[in-house]
Amino acid sequence: MLNYAVYRNENTTKWVTFVHGAGGSSNIWFRQIRTFKKEFNILLIDLRGHGESKSNLLQNKSQKYTFEVVSNDILEVLKHLEIEKSHFIGISLGTILIRDLAERNPEMVQSMVMGGAILKFNVKSKFLMGFGNFFKSVVPYMFLYKLFAFVIMPKKNHKESRSLFVGEAKKLCQKEFKKWYKLTAEINPLLRFFRMNDIKIPTLYVMGEQDHLFLPAIKEVISKHISSRLHIIKNCGHVVNVEQPMEFNEEVISFLRLQGN
Repeated sequence: MLNYAVYRNENTTKWVTFVHGAGGSSNIWFRQIRTFKKEFNILLIDLRGHGESKSNLLQNKSQKYTFEVVSNDILEVLKHLEIEKSHFIGISLGTILIRDLAERNPEMVQSMVMGGAILKFNVKSKFLMGFGNFFKSVVPYMFLYKLFAFVIMPKKNHKESRSLFVGEAKKLCQKEFKKWYKLTAEINPLLRFFRMNDIKIPTLYVMGEQDHLFLPAIKEVISKHISSRLHIIKNCGHVVNVEQPMEFNEEVISFLRLQGN
């Protein structure tokens, strides 16, 4: 089972589950915990091979990673804790995992908050993914990860986010990185399906106005999905919860309050 941490609030039955992105860990939510635990029970998860989950998953060395497999990891933790329904908050790749889980288990998802969401790759991001796929077996994964982090988060005010994710990515190994990277082979049809289908679960997209790779696609989808709304944070890049935590926390909690129990 994945490594997880729970912060319980005895005054509520509402749960919020946080899902980090590729190369990160549950540590990226450190600026959310104090605020969110005042109103919710909190579940933080380290995805397989990330954070403290690495040592728990040695038996899965030969298993191929798919979005279904990885989202089922999250589901296993919820069932273990007997959480019947939760709000989900994700960042970057974590938003894809949440949407995938919601497609398979909509009864367990009360709402979705998608920070730095990925719904489509533009020309630059497609080139970046192709470059990584070509060199992933011959170039140290940390070189590729640092390159990805800089392309996605290039500005001076993105430096903390870059440093945080690069620091967490060092806990991975080359083989683990390659297994996660192979997920990109199935990502485009999955994202196409997400764009075409409104899942009818209340969804808040929180995007930085400087998220040059992914914001345009979110704006396009919002115009077609009646269950979704978009909040754009000014002077902010991809990792919105780290760069602008106060605005992120305020906007997300306001949204969750509207969703009821």
